[in-house]
This record gives sequence, C-alpha cells and structure tokens, in this order.
Amino acid sequence: MVDTATLLAAYDEQMRMAHGTVPSGMTYQYDGPILRIVGAHVGRIRTPRDVGVRGVELDRLITRQRDYFQARGQGVEWKLAAHDLPAELPERLVAAGFEPEQPSTVLLGHAEEVAADPVLPGGVVLRQVSEAEDLRRFADHQTEVIGTDCSWVAADLGARVAAAPGLITILVAEAGDRVVCTAIATYYPGTDFVALLGGATLPEWQGRGLYRAMIGARAREAVARGFRLLHVDASPASAPILRRCGFHEITTSTHYQWTPPQ
Repeated sequence: MVDTATLLAAYDEQMRMAHGTVPSGMTYQYDGPILRIVGAHVGRIRTPRDVGVRGVELDRLITRQRDYFQARGQGVEWKLAAHDLPAELPERLVAAGFEPEQPSTVLLGHAEEVAADPVLPGGVVLRQVSEAEDLRRFADHQTEVIGTDCSWVAADLGARVAAAPGLITILVAEAGDRVVCTAIATYYPGTDFVALLGGATLPEWQGRGLYRAMIGARAREAVARGFRLLHVDASPASAPILRRCGFHEITTSTHYQWTPPQ
C-alpha cells in the first residue's frame, strides 16, 4: 500500500516554493508568506500550503500581487492546490479578477520504480538539447501541440540553461528533421524531487510510446543523479499514462490567471 499522506507531506515541504539558482533575468521576491517570481512572460505566485492570513488581510495580499504585475503591464498566475488553506482563497482570488484554468492532477512517482531505457518507434532519435535554435524548435513544437503561442518557452528555457545548465534536462524526440515529442526535467538539489514537465507529442505520433519513453528516460537520469521522487502536474491526457507507469495521485492543482485589461 502506497502511503500517499507521506508523499503529500513531502510535496508540501519540498515542492511548494522555488528552489535553486534563479534563472537569468528573473528575480524572486517575498511578500509575507508568498513568493513572487518576476521576469518571465507572466508573473508567478507560489505559496506554502497555508498562506497564514484570512479575510481582509488575505484580500490585501492578493490585490498587492495583481497590482504589482498590472504596473508592469503583465498578467500573473497564482498556483493553488486543492488542499490549500484558507478554504476561502479560491473565492477571494476570483473576487480579485483571477480566473481558474482546468485543474491538473498532481502525481508523484518513485524514480527507481519508473526508470527505464526509452523504447522509441523506428526512425525516432532522442536527443538532449540546449542551443538556441533547438530551444526555438522546442517552443514551436509546443505551440503546434498545445494550440496556443508558446514562443516564450524558448527564452524561458534559455534563461534556465544560462543560469544553471546542470539543473535542467531538455529532451526532443525527432523523426528526421521533425520534432515529434518534447520533455523537460528540472532538478531540485537539497530535496528528493525532480519535476517532469513539458511533455507534448504531435497528435499523429500519439499512442506509439513516445511519452512513456520520455518518462522512463527522465526517471533513469533522476536515479543516476541521486533523486528519489518524481513530480508531475498532469493533464487529463497524461495522467492515465503516468498512473500506468507507477505514479500516485496526491492532490490537484489549479492555476488562477489574472490578465491586464486591454
């Protein structure tokens, strides 16, 4: 029997706030209990499980973040887990103009149980990348799969590589000159965790084991680096694959987005 309560406690303790080297061009600012991440294409808010304030004081904390990024002419996202406190936080975010996106399933896996040699379809090559042109192709692939403009991803990844190249692995699976699947692993020294993100596969290549191969390859690297746990905020399409690979659901997370008026 998997002890999901222990996994959730590890997640809350180690993965709620940003860790490690700050990416180039970004700053981390604290406002009381929350972390404000500045310098990306949108602002980001990360919090402990309990932000520790209620009522009017909570409203003030929320509006300070909104107004800070409005002054910068940027939007801001506030990441909220289903078990976060206070319980009134979602309604207070909505009252301040934040809109919830579809929830993601937060899944954790034991790296040693998930690690595997990647099994790729014929003609597909898996490659680790970091050069600007490859990062642009990575971003173009994300735009094609997701259906929204992800051009900002190239600069974001470039900033992370420039700041700490050893703390990120960026993978592309290519068929000839076509990127057919992408994935990222970010490492958090001083914790048990590696975060798996950026997994995306072209529709015509789905169902052929590429996403699963990316999971196994990143888990194998996590084990080699001495990390014990894997974390994914999974979409509805990815969650079933991750469960079959041995991941366990611990909660859900929702990004509440505020966009500046036009």
